[in-house]
Amino acid sequence: MAKRMKTIYIEWEGPYSLYDIGYDEKSNKAHPYILKNAVLNNERKDFGIYQIYGFHPVYGANQLLYIGKAEDQTFAKRISQEEWEYNYDYKNIEIYVGRIYNTESADPLNSDGVWSQAIDDAESMLIYVHEPARNASNILNVSKNEKRLKELEDIRIFNYGTHRSLMPEISGEMWIKGLEDFKLFGEA
Repeated sequence: MAKRMKTIYIEWEGPYSLYDIGYDEKSNKAHPYILKNAVLNNERKDFGIYQIYGFHPVYGANQLLYIGKAEDQTFAKRISQEEWEYNYDYKNIEIYVGRIYNTESADPLNSDGVWSQAIDDAESMLIYVHEPARNASNILNVSKNEKRLKELEDIRIFNYGTHRSLMPEISGEMWIKGLEDFKLFGEA
């Protein structure tokens, strides 16, 4: 019996800048973010997956650099810890945030773990499929981990809104299973 496909719906919005999440060039260099001024710091809704676009020394400007998750911290708090202000072209960093729609549980507080698992699965699949330049270690962690790949085989992600260079739909069936798992019509 085939396993049921788990579908994750993500609504993307952006772009936001480092300044939108509280970056202040005039502030203390040890703590250059003032989160009370941040746009993406709402403790009730600013959680999920995010994408960072900017300059890469090999690939050039305006490239997908990173996909991350803000699960236990708001987008602003999580992204402010990553030191994007040290990017060569930090003034042009663009941030896109994706909020996950909970379709499998009525639990708004996530005590059942469904939302948290959806964030983990979405981050892993998006990194595995899109291979952002600054996620190299995460790409290897997923691609060399057969158990994790098996877990992602039955995941499907729909990206809505401003998903930028992410594909609108990805699935483990397409990117992980491969044709060797299927038979051609007419084969015994």
